[in-house]
Amino acid sequence: MSDTLVLGLGNPLMGDDGLGPAVIERLSAGWSFPADVVIVDGGTAGLGLLPLIEGASRVLFVDAINANHPVGHPITIVGDALPRYCALRLSPHEVDLCDVLSLAELRGTRPAEMRAVGLQPGPLTVGIALSPAVRDGLPALTNAIVCQLREWGHDVRARA
Repeated sequence: MSDTLVLGLGNPLMGDDGLGPAVIERLSAGWSFPADVVIVDGGTAGLGLLPLIEGASRVLFVDAINANHPVGHPITIVGDALPRYCALRLSPHEVDLCDVLSLAELRGTRPAEMRAVGLQPGPLTVGIALSPAVRDGLPALTNAIVCQLREWGHDVRARA
């Protein structure tokens, strides 16, 4: 069981939907995390994410989040608001995330604290490149995640 799970979601073959995996790659390359923080590229694993989510007391989801803002706009969704946003079609894989969260709730294993952070994507098209606005937002989003982990009491350090 981990104290905190940072879970990147998205399909890197669908342009801006690859935000989650891109952020996880940046975090893994640039930062060191204590043993009680698990950093995972969840891709589009759907129900396969259930054991990871059930094993954490806190989950920080990292995803492209469609909230009808300008492309690259930072978005944060906290706690019980997260499942409600699934109905708004956050991304092509959000149905699976909602199913996972619903199943964890039914099993009594839903994490005590959940938060989703991300950026407003542009139109999702086939391709491996993030749009310029989303790519430009990566440093600030990565720093926001590090700040959140530190706020939760984790000793996160920049790699030399």
